[in-house]
Amino acid sequence: MMLEEFGQALWHQATLAAVALAPTPGPKEINTDGILTFFATKITPILLAVLGIIFIGRASRGEISRVLTSSAIAIIGLAFIAGAATLLFFGGSIIDLLFK
Repeated sequence: MMLEEFGQALWHQATLAAVALAPTPGPKEINTDGILTFFATKITPILLAVLGIIFIGRASRGEISRVLTSSAIAIIGLAFIAGAATLLFFGGSIIDLLFK
């Protein structure tokens, strides 16, 4: 009887050790491509639509100069965002060209 209890206790400790020594899966990677695609396809069109509604509302009140100024600022902002995205994608090759 005592030998059986000792064997069970030993078996229990051995299974605990095996579980502790088993490799655990590493951390999952973040899907940055999916995040960028989500922003590009869902968020950006909504923000552009809101800007368009604001511009149309101002233009209907006769504030054409403000609309033109705001439109120019928005276009310049979009150009900066496009430039940043370009550097994000081609930055590594630009660095390689500059420092070779």
